[in-house]
Amino acid sequence: MDLPRVERELKKRLPYQYSWGRKQSNSWDFDTNFIYQTYSFESLLKQISGFDQQLKDYALNRWYNFWSAMAAEDIFSSHENVEPNINSYDKLIDFKINGIPFDHKTSVFPKGFNQSYEYAKEHKKEIITWLYENQSQEGRKHLKNRLFIILYDDVTRQHWKMKSEIMQLKLAIDTYVKNFSTKHLCRLNFGSGEVLSDIIWLTKEKI
Repeated sequence: MDLPRVERELKKRLPYQYSWGRKQSNSWDFDTNFIYQTYSFESLLKQISGFDQQLKDYALNRWYNFWSAMAAEDIFSSHENVEPNINSYDKLIDFKINGIPFDHKTSVFPKGFNQSYEYAKEHKKEIITWLYENQSQEGRKHLKNRLFIILYDDVTRQHWKMKSEIMQLKLAIDTYVKNFSTKHLCRLNFGSGEVLSDIIWLTKEKI
């Protein structure tokens, strides 16, 4: 994957409003599944030109989130100790690190956590538990191993824009994988066996 090109395309989406208009739904997902084969932002705009505003916003967000996630998976998979899952329909495993399977999810810092960024970084297990318990009810909901990439922008508070910072994301993932150790993982149990999880923070802090 041409990561600099992906970053350039994603950043073309930044001037547009970021509004879902409604929660993620399976029916709207079906109507916007063309985003998986749409590589350029200009092509995306052409395909959604006839949509009403809510569905247009929905498609913009899905496209943006999908290609940011694909870039992250590509970065993980570039490492020798990471084995990508060749089954693209598997919603539980994106890759294995040192033989341990993980799904990965990129999320903005959650307002609903009701604690500060500083608190969250000091209480990793607490925020990971919250993320599992408050995950979306659609699509990729599960209680299996997951690596969270959490975005936090203390300058503009527009955390979502950091999904376009692909080269910064690469540095964060490269550092994490290089220093990967099972002793750093959080171990949780939601009633159906042990779950392994961790957080990679991508932050923009005030100077």
